[in-house]
Amino acid sequence: MDSHVKRLITGIVVVPVLIALIVFPYRFSDIVFLGIIMAVILRGIFEYNRMVFGDEYSLEKYEGLFIGILIPVAAHMGGLPLMSATATFSFFIVFLLFLLRMKSGSSDLMVLIKVVFGYMYIAFMMSHFILLRGFENGALWVVFIVVITFSSDISAFYAGKTFGKRKLFPEISAKKTEEGAIGSVVGTILGCLIFKILFLSEIPFVHAIVIGFMGGILGQLGDLCESSIKRASMVKDSGSLLPGHGGILDRLDSFIFIIPFVYYYSILFIK
Repeated sequence: MDSHVKRLITGIVVVPVLIALIVFPYRFSDIVFLGIIMAVILRGIFEYNRMVFGDEYSLEKYEGLFIGILIPVAAHMGGLPLMSATATFSFFIVFLLFLLRMKSGSSDLMVLIKVVFGYMYIAFMMSHFILLRGFENGALWVVFIVVITFSSDISAFYAGKTFGKRKLFPEISAKKTEEGAIGSVVGTILGCLIFKILFLSEIPFVHAIVIGFMGGILGQLGDLCESSIKRASMVKDSGSLLPGHGGILDRLDSFIFIIPFVYYYSILFIK
C-alpha cells in the first residue's frame, strides 16, 4: 500500500479518536486524561528504549518505564513541585543502580545517560500536559497545544513543499528546509491568533503571537531532536504503531518541546 494512502487512512482513524480523547476528560474525569498521557508516555519510552538500547540492557529499559509511570502520577497528585522532585530523586535511584552494576563489571556511562535522557525527554516533558490540564479552561489549553503543533507541522510541510530550496539540517533531516521552517512560524502564529479569538480570549494578542512564534520554532526543533535520535540509532522510524506515520515518538516529537514552553510561558507571563 502506498505510504500516502497509509497516512490518509491513519489520519482518518486517529484524528476522531484524538478529538474524543480530548473531549472525554473535559466532560468526565482528570483520571482519564492521566491514563491517556501515561499510556502515551509508556509507549514513547518503549520505542525510545528499542532505538537506543536495541535488544540489550533489559533492566535499564524497565527503569525508564517505571519512572515513566511515576512522573505523570506525581504531576497529577502534586503539580510541578512533586513532578520535579520525582524526576530529581529518580536520578538518584538510577545512579545508585548504575553504581551497583559497576561492582559487577559494567561501567558504560552512556547507559546511565540514555536512561536519564529517556525519562526526562519523554516522561517529564510530556507530563506538563497534565499540569496544563489543571488550568482554568484546561481542556481548551490542551486543544490549544494540538492546534499549535498541527499548525507548525502542516504549515512547515506545505511551505517546504511549495517554496523549499535550502536545506535546514541535511545531516539530520533531508527533507526539512529553511523555507519550511519560516512557513512553520508564520502558520503557527496564524493558528494561535485564530484559536485565541475563537476560544481563549483571555490571552492578550501579543502573548498569542509570542506563543505562535516560539511554537513554530520549537515544533521544528522537537522534530529535529527526534530525527537526531533516530539517525544516531540508525533507524528510519521510532516504531510502526501508526501506519504511514511511524511510531508514537514520530508523532510526539513536536509536542514534547511545545508543551513545556506553553506551560511555563503561561504561568510566568499570562496567569
